[in-house]
Amino acid sequence: MKLIIRPIPDISPPVIDSRTVLIQNPSPFIQGTLAVDFTRDYDPAQDPTHRGYFGPQRTLSRQLPEPEAWVTHMAQALVEVMSGARPAPQVIRWTTPEVYAVVARRSAVSGRRMTVARRAIVRRVMICEPTDGVVEACAVVVDNGRVRAIAMRLTGVDHRWVVSELQVG
Repeated sequence: MKLIIRPIPDISPPVIDSRTVLIQNPSPFIQGTLAVDFTRDYDPAQDPTHRGYFGPQRTLSRQLPEPEAWVTHMAQALVEVMSGARPAPQVIRWTTPEVYAVVARRSAVSGRRMTVARRAIVRRVMICEPTDGVVEACAVVVDNGRVRAIAMRLTGVDHRWVVSELQVG
């Protein structure tokens, strides 16, 4: 067995003098001293505000969980939050800010009432898909002895369902 000795290659980065470097046509994505370029497959002329690249991304139905079971669980959670049996921040990830504000406000109001609430039960769910990545659903819920209807619109955003509209009857 023959032993071969090879020198270790120099892998240190080259020295750059910041006083002599000039950036030609700086990209809007270059941030001070951290030169990160996010423009790989992105054309800023198509979206001058850059919201489409970094904002929430629309998701198609085939990339999302089965909507009927999801609506059943979400209706149960929303009714429990609005009745004060569950803390409101548990649904913040699954709702838009507008829907969350309504649900949290109803939760705060129900917290002031001193009634003993029974657990809400989702009896039936009906689903309609008007377009790909959007589901309109209604649920019949028995809440503290009352039968209520909940209508919601779910939108596929960032590979999850998000409640974008909510009506409680």
